[in-house]
Amino acid sequence: MALGRQRTRQEEMLVTWAELPRSPGHAFYDRLQSELIAAEFDPFVEGVCAAHYAERRGRPSLPPGRYFRMLLVGYFEGIDSERGLEWRCSDSLSLREFLRLGQREAVPDHSWLSRTRSRLPLEVHDQVFAWVLQRLAERGLVRGERIGVDASTMEANAALRTLVRRDNGETHREMLRRMAHESGIETPTTEDLIRLDRARKDKTLSNADWESPVDAEAKIAKMKDGRTHLAYKPEHAVDLDTGAVIAAEVHGADQGDTTTMPGTLAAAARHLAEVNVAPTAEAPAELVADKGYHARAALKDLEDGPWKTRIAEPQRKECLRWNGDDAARRAVYNNRARLLSGVARVAFRLRAERVERCFALILDRGGMRRVWLRGREKVQKRYLIHVTGYNLGLIMRLLTGSGTPRAFHDQGSAWIGLFACPDGGMMALLIVIAGGQAALLAIAVQPDDPN
Repeated sequence: MALGRQRTRQEEMLVTWAELPRSPGHAFYDRLQSELIAAEFDPFVEGVCAAHYAERRGRPSLPPGRYFRMLLVGYFEGIDSERGLEWRCSDSLSLREFLRLGQREAVPDHSWLSRTRSRLPLEVHDQVFAWVLQRLAERGLVRGERIGVDASTMEANAALRTLVRRDNGETHREMLRRMAHESGIETPTTEDLIRLDRARKDKTLSNADWESPVDAEAKIAKMKDGRTHLAYKPEHAVDLDTGAVIAAEVHGADQGDTTTMPGTLAAAARHLAEVNVAPTAEAPAELVADKGYHARAALKDLEDGPWKTRIAEPQRKECLRWNGDDAARRAVYNNRARLLSGVARVAFRLRAERVERCFALILDRGGMRRVWLRGREKVQKRYLIHVTGYNLGLIMRLLTGSGTPRAFHDQGSAWIGLFACPDGGMMALLIVIAGGQAALLAIAVQPDDPN
């Protein structure tokens, strides 16, 4: 065989369709594509998006099915930015097939994704989220009997060093320079500013005093790892029996758990009603949450309603005083009694496993711990479709055993077979496939072999 040498390339003037290279495709995306097509995903999203486009004016826009598929790729591939989505889809022939691109069509760039997101309201993204929930309900993955609620944090696309004061618009450095001039230092150095900053009283970073000029809705908060950043607060309502996310709301990071819980529960009740498993006062669903959601006003509002609370109660040294509020006393004691049962212990184990797991998959592995959009509504749109990808992963795990393309690639399997030899012996054949590689082991046993 002669040595092949790389020569200067000459571009072809004409290439037929049959001569173009073909990709074998990714089995995970091929199966997901078949599920979306069978469920008529594209006609559905085109129908809900049609009201936001002109009928015959202008050039055709980005197809809604392609827009939502690219955002789903962000979850499955763990890509946080829209530029990264464009590069990844342009680099993969199998993802081009998943986006249903023609041979001469280019991958939509990040600016096209931004324009489409701005045109489509939040209600459309919520309808796509609810549509996937209906597909989960058809496969028995939405039961609505036990709902776990919890929240996390994600870093906003804004830096603390850009904060300005709400009262006069000063930056932190401008404030220190003003303080230096007031103390008699005409030309303060960096060391002078640091010394003034350490010595000043009431040195706190409060949302009441500071705001971000680039993202006013991002709030100062402590992240789960202990760092302080401008952040948002995603909150989930999760079906503890299946792991499906029933509601995913993005709130301000400065709002407490008892403040944001009613909005998340309202979204969860709405989505459960769309799949005909909504809780009622006669048949309430269990609400499982940690002690951050325990407050007598919240328990009082939920008592005798569609939610039967099992909210962990923090330890208190002082005796509770009710001041004549019998309704709050009854709600707190009923919740405390429900915490003592074995059902509650099982529910809290499921909450620790499945609620925390969905946050790890969506935020950490899925790449949404740091957002690149500004404004709560824009972040909410992207986050809803990211969680939609997680719910689709539950369907794929039911069908293929893996919820992501990487897990599908890494899953192992083995086959063993026994064959009779002509001389009366036996041959055992073992085939193991793991990590995309296969290994073969053959063992022959002779009839006169004592072993």
